[in-house]
Amino acid sequence: MIGIGIIGLGVMGTTHLAAYAAAEAAGYSCSLRAVCDEDAARRAGKSAQAGNMQSGKALFDPAVVTAYEKPDQLLADPNVHLVSICTPTWTHVDLAIAALAVGKHVLVEKPVAITTEPVRRLLEASKQSNKLIMPAMCMRFWPAWAWLKDAIDTSKFGKLRALNLQRVGSLPAWSTWFADDRLSGGAIVDLHIHDVDFIRFAVGRPTAVTSAGHAHHVSTIYHYDDERLHVTAQGGWLSPGTPFRMRYIAEFEQATADFELARDQQLLICQNGNAEAVEVGKQTGYDYEVRHLLEAIKSQNTLGLSLSAAPATAPVRSRSPLRASLEDAVDVAIILETESYAAECGRRVAITWGVDEPPGH
Repeated sequence: MIGIGIIGLGVMGTTHLAAYAAAEAAGYSCSLRAVCDEDAARRAGKSAQAGNMQSGKALFDPAVVTAYEKPDQLLADPNVHLVSICTPTWTHVDLAIAALAVGKHVLVEKPVAITTEPVRRLLEASKQSNKLIMPAMCMRFWPAWAWLKDAIDTSKFGKLRALNLQRVGSLPAWSTWFADDRLSGGAIVDLHIHDVDFIRFAVGRPTAVTSAGHAHHVSTIYHYDDERLHVTAQGGWLSPGTPFRMRYIAEFEQATADFELARDQQLLICQNGNAEAVEVGKQTGYDYEVRHLLEAIKSQNTLGLSLSAAPATAPVRSRSPLRASLEDAVDVAIILETESYAAECGRRVAITWGVDEPPGH
């Protein structure tokens, strides 16, 4: 049984609660053992305010789940093996390093950090641990996006010619710090990051970007060695009350895939003059995300590695590869920093992979 601990019981914390509860109900060997939040009402199991993608309903019984006020208290709990870090962005890296140091597996919410350097610092710390750590890149696990990744990889509709992604909505209202770009990085880091990560995951590293806009609303063209490939993404926080929209259009040689979250038939494949609905399942990326990590931990444990909270002794990260890694998170941070600089200077900017200094510094 993998004991779960969740640090931060806001919108994302309750989202993780629901995903772990669903995984347990589906037969995964996991159980919520502890939660941590500074707010006493949340520690008592009261609901958090809802976000774009979930109800916000708290799902734990305070009579059977230990509630802590401070993260170090939860990290010292020997019944916790896997920690979800769902706190504000600027706390992610230090909490993740602390969790790894005491022998916990970690799922850390996105963005890992708003700039590249802290993500690199966490990556280096993870190399000294025999525990698994995964950034919560949930779009890699979203059924319609997983379907798209497979379509690109297999060329079932021919080669990809163009990909356009759109993710826009209101500024999150459940915490005031989102409006402070120094803390959140703005929509380009907190919201647009999902599509940047998927582009990097499904299409590969771009060579350059051309961006327009600002921290709260950006549109970007991603350039590749094959200049005929047209990849774009738009992300932003719009006026209060704007409905959340999540969409992609992928043009292949033989068909076009069209996904729209708000539509009854969310995913359509258009070819030969017809548009047919594609059923990909109703579970969310959060559900598949936590199940992937639980399976990876189980796989690691079958190799004879303890789930105890004892400090790590030897790195074994390569034995149980994860679909999302900190190396991926570093790449995404580099792309986002390059997009910000490209929007600021108003020109196409090459991405300098493997260089510590971000563009413009």
